[in-house]
Amino acid sequence: MAEEQRAALVVLTRDDEARATLTAELERRYGRDHTVVACAVPGDLAHGPAVPVAALLGGLGEADPDGLTVLRALHREHPGAMAVAVVRWGAFDTARPIFEALTLGQLDRWLYVPEVVGDAEFHRGVTEILEEWSARQGGGFEAVRMIGDRWSERAQHLRDTFTRNRIPLGFYEAGSAEGTAVLEGLHLEEPRLPVVQLRFRPERPVLEDPSDLEIADAFGLLTPLDGDAVHDLVVVGSGPAGLGASVYAASEGLATLVLEPEAVGGQAGTSSLIRNYPGFPTGISGNRLAFSAYQQAWAFGSTFHFMRSAQSITSEDGRLRLTLSDGASVLTRTVLVATGASWRRIGVPELEALTGRGVFYGAAVSEAPAMRGRQVFVVGGGNSAGQAAVHLSRYADHVTVLIRRASLVETMSDYLIRELDALPNVDVRPRAQVVGGSGGDFLEGLTIRDLDSGAETVEAGVLFVLIGSEPRTGWLTGTLATDRWGFLLTGAALLGGETVPAWPLDRPPALLETSLPGVFAAGDVRSGSVKRVASAVGEGALAVTLVHAHLAATAGVRS
Repeated sequence: MAEEQRAALVVLTRDDEARATLTAELERRYGRDHTVVACAVPGDLAHGPAVPVAALLGGLGEADPDGLTVLRALHREHPGAMAVAVVRWGAFDTARPIFEALTLGQLDRWLYVPEVVGDAEFHRGVTEILEEWSARQGGGFEAVRMIGDRWSERAQHLRDTFTRNRIPLGFYEAGSAEGTAVLEGLHLEEPRLPVVQLRFRPERPVLEDPSDLEIADAFGLLTPLDGDAVHDLVVVGSGPAGLGASVYAASEGLATLVLEPEAVGGQAGTSSLIRNYPGFPTGISGNRLAFSAYQQAWAFGSTFHFMRSAQSITSEDGRLRLTLSDGASVLTRTVLVATGASWRRIGVPELEALTGRGVFYGAAVSEAPAMRGRQVFVVGGGNSAGQAAVHLSRYADHVTVLIRRASLVETMSDYLIRELDALPNVDVRPRAQVVGGSGGDFLEGLTIRDLDSGAETVEAGVLFVLIGSEPRTGWLTGTLATDRWGFLLTGAALLGGETVPAWPLDRPPALLETSLPGVFAAGDVRSGSVKRVASAVGEGALAVTLVHAHLAATAGVRS
């Protein structure tokens, strides 16, 4: 019986030699964990074992000129599977159709037919495909087990934080049979939800309604900070800009400390698939990209402190002191502010009251599987909104993207617009605004206004809000100069304006330097920055060059 439950790897091609080669390679490497099914035509699959399908590997080339069409049709029958095109090396005429299918979201990956036994490149690709499929399915190893009310704002926040930090999580809804059994097994009297158990630690500690700091402490992350030690660079925030800076700074020998109150990756870390970041032709999730950069920075020697945020910056004898949210402080020669931005609130009181209970800010990747069978609305016209809509479409019955403009052309990348157009369960509704909502324990109805006619309709669905950006600079009010929206002014923007404080030094400010010498800004928090992941990473790297110059110029005050 257990044998029949192994998820299938389906090989579908009329090329007899390729089919035999693929089948042999897959069975040799993955046969213990997966059922390998070989088919020449889709009809053959109907006679195979009735098991979940992990991946559909469809041939494309001379023997399978209609391979992508066949693969798309089969994928509709197995939407949970990874759709993979397989081609022979040298079949260069298949490149354009494959890239077009990838752009339209009709294909997840592509592979070459193995040329030798144990082809390492082929198996690296298959392993990545299976890892992605496993991540979509959930389940498996639980480093952390949590029991809580699914639509509790606190439980939703913790699920999102654990997921974004790539911590294997098992969530059990309070009141369900499984959740009740897990709680009973913990032998708690009147437990305060959410309950979190750290199963990766030998003593398996149990926390009831824990704060972020209590969780960090239980994880062993609250290592003491030496308030007298002098760092070369403190990076505030670990989004793309902060991670880019921490990699380059540590690799170049700078004593680098990174402060992150939530999770690595920032807003980009919540993107289900980033298709336009260089080096990843089939795309990469924001979470994986961010976590890889985090591990890289860590390997080079950057020190990360989580669940701590900076509260203030002050000058102290030629150095800079940051006061943190837990009362500690750190001393540094330079600071990079890379705190990024938050999603703008929708500003409808009835909806704000339902945050976490049918109203979500950001992509909320951890909530996507719970959207099965639901109607979903995404508010926003930028790339993040488009990526969220694509991801949610894998689970929801229908996704409607609501935008105030007449079209997406001015705000969203072309590849995402085309992908949304190609998805049968996604619609874009222009000139629309959410103006009201209703619900008790959960969102029940949305009031949507047509901005041209003024007509209002009430529709049922779950709401994801990804509009605008609010810079995370509130803690710097009165310390650093900002534009009228709160983004940090840097470089030449600090000179000559009546509303900008006078630059205090004879030299001009460096390109990314703020109004306080030695404090730099990069990424979304900076006024005038390009709001793209690659641009933010580049700014973070550039900031390190400017830090080196500042350290060299102020070497006389270093101890």
